[in-house]
Amino acid sequence: MAKINPLKKHLFFINICIILFCFNTALAQTPKKIIIEHSDFADINQLQIPDAALLTGNVRVNHDGAILTCNKAYWFQKENYIKAFGNVQIIQGDTLTMTSKYAEYNGNIKQAYATGDVVLRSPDMSLVTDTLNFNRNSQEAYYTTGGVINNKGNSLKSKSGKYYVAQKKYQFLTAVVIKTPENTIKSNHLDYYTNSGHSYLLGPSTIDGKDNKIYTENGFYDTKKDIARLQRNSKIEYNNRLIEGDSLFYNKKRGFASATNNVKITDTVNKIIVKGHYAEIYKFKDSVYVTKRALAISLIERDSVYIHAQKLMITGKENNRIIRGFKDAKFYKLNLSGKCDSIHSDQKKALTKLIGRPILWNFENQMTGDIMHLIGNNKTQQLDSLKVLNNAFIVSKDTIGIGFNQVKGQNLYGKFKDKTLDNVDIIKNTEVIYYMRNDKQELIGINKSVCSKINLTLDKNKIDALTLFDKPDSDIYPEKDLPENARKLRGFIWREDERIKSIDDLFTKEENEMNDKIIKESNAKKAKADVPMKVRKETLEYKETKKLYINRCNVTTLSKLIDILHLSMDFIIQSQ
Repeated sequence: MAKINPLKKHLFFINICIILFCFNTALAQTPKKIIIEHSDFADINQLQIPDAALLTGNVRVNHDGAILTCNKAYWFQKENYIKAFGNVQIIQGDTLTMTSKYAEYNGNIKQAYATGDVVLRSPDMSLVTDTLNFNRNSQEAYYTTGGVINNKGNSLKSKSGKYYVAQKKYQFLTAVVIKTPENTIKSNHLDYYTNSGHSYLLGPSTIDGKDNKIYTENGFYDTKKDIARLQRNSKIEYNNRLIEGDSLFYNKKRGFASATNNVKITDTVNKIIVKGHYAEIYKFKDSVYVTKRALAISLIERDSVYIHAQKLMITGKENNRIIRGFKDAKFYKLNLSGKCDSIHSDQKKALTKLIGRPILWNFENQMTGDIMHLIGNNKTQQLDSLKVLNNAFIVSKDTIGIGFNQVKGQNLYGKFKDKTLDNVDIIKNTEVIYYMRNDKQELIGINKSVCSKINLTLDKNKIDALTLFDKPDSDIYPEKDLPENARKLRGFIWREDERIKSIDDLFTKEENEMNDKIIKESNAKKAKADVPMKVRKETLEYKETKKLYINRCNVTTLSKLIDILHLSMDFIIQSQ
């Protein structure tokens, strides 16, 4: 017997496998034929409709799970193609129905074309348009003739759009308007999920409601919960407040918003601007919380006040705002600056309190004490007076020499004129060291005095006159006769290196480094081409929550049943 070559045997087996694979593939790729399930009448007229059968009356066609019904149809059997006329309806499963006046269906590519009063329906939405194309292979439908979509109380209107059946998603790449019971959304690029009501916006888009306006160029909006997440060039406006930031969150029903990085909140009524890199806004409580290089700016014509602290809170209704700064609070305005542990500024009372180790600089004058109050005038929008309570101490450097003019006492009361300190009274246990000079600025001597009250009159921010009251004990020493250690009052500390001379001085080195890093990252992100926001997990995994409603009648009946059950149990127990 002849032996079979093993190599030939393997080649034969491989060829058989290839043939079977190609055969199965060919079978899999062979399109299913359109099946005519019913027609009242059927006719063939090669002159009028070559290669087609005319079907009339209650036509019903089946193709791969989809049912088409109509009044009349042309069936092109060889092409596996059908044209349907009058009351056309295509049903796919139990989830999707399309009706129209006319339709065409290609069984080879499973493509439907419908025109004339087209309506596409699913359990949670309906689309009305003039012309619609539907690809059953990709489960995508699209229109370019304008359409209106109704979805659970929301109405969408656009020039064109595409519907992804499996994802229950509409995509619009031209102008679209969504009207919800609360808002109107406009965009030129929007993805809308019909089951969840979630919207993803790209490019210039607006969300306008009765009490708020939102602008974004990349964002997410939940039309059911009224929640927005915004990322690019976004802003929220409500109650004369404008909120801006690289990333914004807004819950309309809770009246809550938060902002991250390059945050700016503008209050146009109260003329306040708040900046930082993180903020929380509570609409119903009229409050704002800001941190990460927080800065509050009270806008006053040509003399704004800048307040900084690690944490800032702005509370209160219109014209009754209170600004609170916690931990390392500082402020700056033209010719006046200060720092303390915390700051409290009441807009209605025009009162600013510096609390905890306060220090104040007015031009070249340094003032310290246990508690400081700055009192303004709401009519003139200018500073009116100053109070320094307990351990009041004023220091200013001698204009020419290296010495220091000093005044201390228990309390200090000062008056401002034209934005500068004009007149000061220091009372109780007052002491003075003052370098006296003549008109030629030559040193006459050093005045060292003790009394119960001192009045200072200032001219051009320098001591012009010094008046001592109630039996002052005063001596004037030649400079050579007063030792260095006697030229400083007890408690003297010169803190010029801490003085705040500009807005930049309000911030620490670490805060400025953080600010530069955030701005750099923000600019780099803006320079990149914008892409749609990643679809959120809550959208992909959305499940409709169903509530159980029990009416009063059912509750009463249920209560009676429970009472009967209790009686039955008691009877059984007693029987035992």
